[in-house]
Amino acid sequence: MEIKVLGPGCAKCQSLDKLTREVVEKNGLDASVTKVEDIVEIMNAGIMATPALMVDGKVVVKGRVPSESELVKLLSH
Repeated sequence: MEIKVLGPGCAKCQSLDKLTREVVEKNGLDASVTKVEDIVEIMNAGIMATPALMVDGKVVVKGRVPSESELVKLLSH
């Protein structure tokens, strides 16, 4: 699974990046987590509100930081 955390580096973006990495590690998920801070790349993905989370090229969260339990559900499908 390929996970991308998109955001310019604000506090919420950093929080989502940290939480995503913790969930992947705690649940033993086979996933690579990448932080994308390039605003052009973020806009090209159609994201206008950060932070955002993409899983295998599909935007699953944007404009907010999900709870840990919600993130586990999103990543464990």
